[in-house]
Amino acid sequence: MNTKSKPVSENPTAHQPLRSFREPRATEWHKLDATEQDSLSDDESKQAKSRAEHARERLEQTLLAALKMEHVMILAGSGCSYGVVGSNGSKGPSMTELWNTVVGSEATESAKKVAGRVQYNIENKDIEAFLSQIEGWLSLMGDDTEVSAFLKTAKQKILEKCGGFIEGAPLTAHKSFLHRLSRRRVRDQRLKVFTTNYDLCFERAAAELGCIPIDGFSFSNPRHYDPRFFDYDIIRRTRSGDKQSTYLEGVFQLYKLHGSVNWEKQNNGTIKEAQQPDPERACLIYPASGKYQKSYDQPYLESISQYLAAIREPNTCVLVVGFGFNDDHLSQPLLSSVQSNPHLRVIIVDPSLQDKAENEGQANRFHKALFEASESGEDVWFINATFDQFAELIPDLKSLTPPERLFLAVQGTQKGAGHD
Repeated sequence: MNTKSKPVSENPTAHQPLRSFREPRATEWHKLDATEQDSLSDDESKQAKSRAEHARERLEQTLLAALKMEHVMILAGSGCSYGVVGSNGSKGPSMTELWNTVVGSEATESAKKVAGRVQYNIENKDIEAFLSQIEGWLSLMGDDTEVSAFLKTAKQKILEKCGGFIEGAPLTAHKSFLHRLSRRRVRDQRLKVFTTNYDLCFERAAAELGCIPIDGFSFSNPRHYDPRFFDYDIIRRTRSGDKQSTYLEGVFQLYKLHGSVNWEKQNNGTIKEAQQPDPERACLIYPASGKYQKSYDQPYLESISQYLAAIREPNTCVLVVGFGFNDDHLSQPLLSSVQSNPHLRVIIVDPSLQDKAENEGQANRFHKALFEASESGEDVWFINATFDQFAELIPDLKSLTPPERLFLAVQGTQKGAGHD
C-alpha cells in the first residue's frame, strides 16, 4: 500500500490537524505529513519530507503487525460519524448539536420552563446533564405532563438527528475502513466492532461492500435479537463436496453498545428491527447519567459482556477510533486491561490527541493515565488523525510481498512467546 499523503491543496482534510503518531516509551510526536513552509530551505524541506516518509513507513509496519494479531477489535465512538455528510447537508451530530436540536442554540421558552421546574441551569448547555436532571426529577416527583412531554419530544429529536443524517452519504471512510480490516486471514478470529454510535454507518457501509455483520439479529425477516446469533458464523461449502468448507471472507461481528436507531422493544419484550421506532420503545441509551445502569440490561448487556471479555484476550489489538473516553463503563475496563494484560496492544486514534498530550487541561483522567502507561512502556500507541485520515493509513493486508509476509509471520511467532 502506498501511504504517501496527498499534497495539502488536494487533501479534503487539509483544514484539520496534520497527522502524527507517538509510540510507547516516548513523548515525541512523529509527523506523517510534510508541510510546505516558505521559511524552509530546499534542504530543510527535503529533510522534513524524508522524516515524514520514514514515520509513515514505521507506522505502516506497526499497523501491519497489529492487524496480523489473533484478535483485532474496534472501539468506535461518535468521532467516526462527524465526517459523514448526507445528501441534505446534515452530518453526524456532536453533543453540542444535540443540545441545539433539543433546546435550541438560543433556548426556547418551553426548554427554559422545564429547566426551571427541574432546577437545571440552562446556561451550562450540557444535554446529558439536562436529560439526567429531567429523568431524576420525574422519578422523584412522579409524572408531570409538561416535563414528560418535553422529554419524549427530546428523545424523538435525538432519534431523528442520529438516524437521518446518513441518507445519501457516500460513507467513503467507513467503506475503506471495513474493506481493509475485513481482509484479515479467515483462519484468524473474526474482527469485532464495538460502537457507541446509534447510527447505521457501519451497517450501510458493509452492505455496499458485500460484507456481512453478525449483529445479534436473526438472518430472516422480521429480524429479532437473540445473543445466540453472535455464536454463529458463515462458511462456504463447495458444490461438489470434495473439498473442505472454508470460512467466508468479509464477515465481522458488530456490537452496538448503546443501541441503534432501528431497534424497538415490543410489548412482549422481543427486540426487533423497525424503520421508525417509537422514541419511548426505541432500544438506545439516550445521553443521560442513567446510561451506565441501562448498559447492564438486554440487549446492551450482551455487548458489554463481549467487550469486557475481548479486551482480556491474549494476543489482542484494540483500535480505539473517534472515542473520547467519556464513558467510564468502557474506559475504565480498557485502562485496567492495559495495566494487566501483557499481550494487549492499544492504538488510539483521535485528531486532538497531540493537543491533549501537550496541554494537560484538555485531557481527561483516562487520557492522562494512558499517556503515562505508554511512557512507562505499555504497548499503547497514539495516532493524531481523524477517522477519515486514519482509514487512508490502514495498510492493505493482501498487497504484501512474500518477504513482507515472511517477516510478519516471524514477528508474530516472536510475539506469541512473550510481550513485545
